[in-house]
Amino acid sequence: MHMSKSIRLSEDAYERLAAHKRDDETFSEVVLRLAGERSLLEIAGVLSDEEADELRAAVSKRRKGRTEELEGVANALRES
Repeated sequence: MHMSKSIRLSEDAYERLAAHKRDDETFSEVVLRLAGERSLLEIAGVLSDEEADELRAAVSKRRKGRTEELEGVANALRES
């Protein structure tokens, strides 16, 4: 037997929740789907070792590029 709790939502919150509701879902199911968190164990193995390495390299390259970009902006601001 499932216990239930009543909660109050603002109209805005209700509308947002309803917008995510699928035709075959209850509001409880919507909340569980949207609020559900996956543990690292659940997503382990999603990428192959090669894909994980490629992803790490891409993230590292993007971080380096972004850092250089931000340093350029900061230097330009200091000079002006």
